[in-house]
Amino acid sequence: MLSRTADHLFWMSRYIERAENTARMLDVNYQTSLLPQSAAVAQVGWQGLLSISELLPAYTARHGEVVPRRVMEFMVKDEDNPSSIISCLKAARENARAVRGTLTTEVWETQNQTWLEVNRMLLQGEFERDPAQFFEWVKFRSHLSRGVTVGTMLMDEALYFMRLGTFLERADNTARLVDVKFHAVQSDFFGAATERDQEYDFYHWSAILRSVSGFEIYRKVYRDVIKPERVVDLLILRSDMPRSLHASLNEVVSNLAMVGNEQSSETLRRAGKLRADLQYGHMDEILATGLHAFLTQFLDRVNELGMRISRDFLIPTAA
Repeated sequence: MLSRTADHLFWMSRYIERAENTARMLDVNYQTSLLPQSAAVAQVGWQGLLSISELLPAYTARHGEVVPRRVMEFMVKDEDNPSSIISCLKAARENARAVRGTLTTEVWETQNQTWLEVNRMLLQGEFERDPAQFFEWVKFRSHLSRGVTVGTMLMDEALYFMRLGTFLERADNTARLVDVKFHAVQSDFFGAATERDQEYDFYHWSAILRSVSGFEIYRKVYRDVIKPERVVDLLILRSDMPRSLHASLNEVVSNLAMVGNEQSSETLRRAGKLRADLQYGHMDEILATGLHAFLTQFLDRVNELGMRISRDFLIPTAA
């Protein structure tokens, strides 16, 4: 496969996954903002969202004070923000158009229709009327894109590069999502808590579980009240949780192995080592290191993997 074609397929999938995960992060903050909390806690939550997305400097340069409505508009409909939902869906569509001949008709039409529909929805003010419903729509279109891809594409290198992009982006964004939650709430989750704190935490952790489609999974796996350390365990170490770091790295390693070449052995080794750290890791060790420190290191390693994949297979890009 030509590296240029692989590059477009890889980034098409990354951008559609990034749009979905941006919607999920915004949905966490939007849902928790509806719960009883102080203005200071709410402010930290929105700042944390921008910080972990590395967009706080860009936002403050344009809008100054962190205001929830402006943050959501910046992250949803600002075309000058390359990580906004509208920018990601546009980039996904443009990458798909560049390799139209490699995609099935169904995959192309799904990408193109998503782009046309999101423009109509934003023009008609549907996002402002019901942000939660808009975020659900973005997630649904991402689900549809993945389903059509797996259901219609030939199982060859094109599909493997698309899957590689999807799960590398998912690993990055799940780590950011968990980190956002810890930035947003200042109390010590793992220490003693008052009854009011426990009630407060329950609703916030329920929101983050629902944002990753994990609420029912948590109930099925743990059959207990929602405890922060178990939520973190589910989203980091459980290989049977579809959006966990462990599950994402399993997919990265398997798809990377399918497209491997003579110069990618070191990239595969590093991906395998990162996967092994999750496979044989333990929650007590992670908490002893510090969850934020662990996630920061994980994000650095995933970013390095992305750069190595770009160097080994793709055309270097600034995206």
